[in-house]
Amino acid sequence: MIDSNGEILYCVFRRQNEDGGYWQAIAGGGEGAEAPLDAAIREGFEEAGIPEDCEYVQMDSCAAIPAADVCGLLWGNDILVIPEYAFAVRVVDAQIALSREHTDFRWVDYNTAKQMLKWDSNRTALWELDFRLRAGLGFPAPTHARRS
Repeated sequence: MIDSNGEILYCVFRRQNEDGGYWQAIAGGGEGAEAPLDAAIREGFEEAGIPEDCEYVQMDSCAAIPAADVCGLLWGNDILVIPEYAFAVRVVDAQIALSREHTDFRWVDYNTAKQMLKWDSNRTALWELDFRLRAGLGFPAPTHARRS
């Protein structure tokens, strides 16, 4: 989001204390055969009330995270790591409707967000987006402009 002074702001979310109480980007997994983009749109709406017709862009940043950190070894020894995709979403309104997964959110500048975020993968995706915007590359071409 761009504030009234033209500064780029990023939204970070604080997890419930019983889930670690750390700051992160919106996160969640796909349901069934759901595509990563569809999962990102759904999670954005469920966790923050972001309208589903906002412009979503898949970032180049991608990570593999231990399945045990997400859901234990629910899937046994067949799935030890899961892919983590990163998306950016252009919002026009700073209003966020938090789900019960989070206790707080903040719109902050890049350096503050980078310091707040717990996960390296979140910081990498943040860096990628911030670099693109500040280098004059603009918001990447939309992966999704309107959900049908």
